[in-house]
Amino acid sequence: MNIFSQTKQKGTILIQTIVYGSIAVVLVTALVNASAVAIKSAKRSVYLERSIQIAEAGIDYYRWHLAHAPTDFQDGTGVDGPYVHDFNDENGVKLGEFILEITPPPSGSTVVVIKSTGTSVSDDSISRTIQVTMAIPSFAKYAVVANDAMRFGEGTEVYGPIHVNGGVRFDGLAHNVISSALEKYDDPDHAGGNEFGVHTHVYPTDPLPPADVPDRTDVFEVGRQFPLPAVDFVGLTTDLAQMKADAISDGKYFSSSGRSGYHITLKTNNTFDVRTVRSTEWASYYCTYSAQDGWGTWSIRSERYIGNYPIPDNGIIFFEDHVWVDGQIDGSRVTIAAGRFPDSQSTRRNITVNNDLLYTDYDGNDVIALIAQNNINVGLYSENDLQIDGALIAQNGRVGRHYYSSSCGSNYVRSTLTLNGMIATNIRYGFSYTDNTGYQVRNLNYDANLLYSPPPSFPLTSDQYEILKWQEVK
Repeated sequence: MNIFSQTKQKGTILIQTIVYGSIAVVLVTALVNASAVAIKSAKRSVYLERSIQIAEAGIDYYRWHLAHAPTDFQDGTGVDGPYVHDFNDENGVKLGEFILEITPPPSGSTVVVIKSTGTSVSDDSISRTIQVTMAIPSFAKYAVVANDAMRFGEGTEVYGPIHVNGGVRFDGLAHNVISSALEKYDDPDHAGGNEFGVHTHVYPTDPLPPADVPDRTDVFEVGRQFPLPAVDFVGLTTDLAQMKADAISDGKYFSSSGRSGYHITLKTNNTFDVRTVRSTEWASYYCTYSAQDGWGTWSIRSERYIGNYPIPDNGIIFFEDHVWVDGQIDGSRVTIAAGRFPDSQSTRRNITVNNDLLYTDYDGNDVIALIAQNNINVGLYSENDLQIDGALIAQNGRVGRHYYSSSCGSNYVRSTLTLNGMIATNIRYGFSYTDNTGYQVRNLNYDANLLYSPPPSFPLTSDQYEILKWQEVK
């Protein structure tokens, strides 16, 4: 064999070895680097996941804190945050920490914002942040909530949800859900067998149970639901005695007038006028309707001016007497309450609205609540086109208008009543009757701003915060 041929073969093998060796080195290096990157990425993923879990733990901690101290937005320190907490495992070994930033509710609201940033001790350069908006819902989650059987007649148009612990006969137009705590009940306005917990007599009348519930989108545009759990009216029974105490200490309190009651007129400059009602309008013998408790014209005949007062900072105005309310606010949040103590059925106080009670803005900044120990009335001599803006609570009685027959004069029939807010009534409410007396058109417009930004001292559904919004932020 030629020696040059052998040398050439050896050179070729050497070159191939170098080439393949270089490729192998490159591949091994790439695999090592890829493995390092994968390990680093895996560790980062672990730290990122751990950080968000720690941030979640911060949210859970402060929900627990608010459950025990619902009005403490300074983490028990009495000073502004941020607030830093260690996050330990079951053996007390620190795994990381969460940093809390708390934005307390604005005045008159229950909405609180909690921001929690979690970090891991393994790599404190990695963090994740969660922001949660929470609130305690008020009793104003319905346009109407009642503790009795109810009837909504023709001409009633409702834009918010309605819930009744008794059954509901609804013959108007509902743009939201109508619900009842009963599956079926004996409608007091209709003879015959039991009817659905929510039913209508708009033609064609609903069949009787146990027939299938028909779709009636001509009446219930969003539908009807029954049976649902009853609303707890014990939670609705506002502690008027405490409101009286709060009005005496930080609000505005008026004792018994010694006459028929007080007339309060709200004003757009954050003040209100007060007059003593010296007498009410009389009714003829044939107008009187003794079948209703507390029947009267509930309209002012004569009064005397007392003075003008600023709406107090806590927004609570309490009268230990009957009250007539009207006027308009602009940027105020006010609760007007009427009650007499010790509580007795024969001395419970009413609130009456005969003239417009208005907001200037409808964005949640203007808020009115009327809380009566007994009834919230609309009297005989009320406006033909009456508007009431606010949340109305009849603690032991009803929201509505007494029965006025044609013997009571032309005011026995009124045109339109519009409510922008909500109604809570212990017993059956109504502004009209089956013989077409009262308000011919009733518009009930639900104010959703009341749910989480209720009027001062307005009853809440619980003392527990609900999460409204959860998001991860940078």
